[in-house]
Amino acid sequence: MKYTLLLVGLFFAASTIADDRPVADTQLIVEYKEYCKEIADDEGTGKLSMEEFLLVCVNDELESEGYQPITKLPK
Repeated sequence: MKYTLLLVGLFFAASTIADDRPVADTQLIVEYKEYCKEIADDEGTGKLSMEEFLLVCVNDELESEGYQPITKLPK
């Protein structure tokens, strides 16, 4: 029982922390997308599709700047 409560508490704390980060504006996301596209052109995307690579790369950049991750790239 204690283990379950601990897991629920940790999950709640993690979700609360994520919600405290600001949401990046669309212009910043577009800038990161262009930056990541340049990286993909220079270094490749590994085993990921371009869309997957861009989403992971943009989320890495957002996280490093303290923003919430996104689930979908803007067009």
